[in-house]
Amino acid sequence: MTGGALPEGAIGLLHDAGRVFGRYHLRSVFRIRVHGRDRMPDAGPVVVIANHSSMIEPQLIFGMLPRRSAFLVKAEMFKGAAGWFLRAIGQIPVKRGEIDRTPLMTAVGVLKAGGVVGIFPEGTRGAGDVGVAEKGAAWLVRASGATVLPVATRGTLRPADGKRRWRPRVDILVGEPFTPKVGPGRSGLEEGTEELRLQLAGLVKTLDDWRAENRIGSP
Repeated sequence: MTGGALPEGAIGLLHDAGRVFGRYHLRSVFRIRVHGRDRMPDAGPVVVIANHSSMIEPQLIFGMLPRRSAFLVKAEMFKGAAGWFLRAIGQIPVKRGEIDRTPLMTAVGVLKAGGVVGIFPEGTRGAGDVGVAEKGAAWLVRASGATVLPVATRGTLRPADGKRRWRPRVDILVGEPFTPKVGPGRSGLEEGTEELRLQLAGLVKTLDDWRAENRIGSP
């Protein structure tokens, strides 16, 4: 599956080339395993929510997804040639810590056209355990009626001792899609945000437990 809606101005062929690059260029550095990739719905609007603990997850998930996707990316990345490239492959700049509906409305446009939008609800890099979540993902679901696809990634963080690892194992677990009902008003948005947070946090814990049982690395 390669087709799909993208923001205005994106170049489809360049987007597809970027996905191929994202899928394979990190394999020389990481041993990547994807579990449940076929859980991505074949068609219709999808909001992908994922945990975020390093700069690696966006590239991995963008390349791994079997459909075109527009991710919300921090605006600081959109400078110079890198910024042109990110826009050309259909990524959406968003300013952290500011109320700006422009990127959200761009994302809603992609969803209403039947496309896929990716967002990291934690808002910034951290432990990746989804202890907190911002309201953007729930807002997108409420505005578009999209299905939600949770994705957990582990293995990208450097160990606490700071030592480099030789081709560490990275696991990406795609959860079951679900369609939450995000109610009206602020309370509805808060409740919807908490539902999405719990679903994603639960998936991360499932992956952590599985890696621990199989004695696979650290987060």
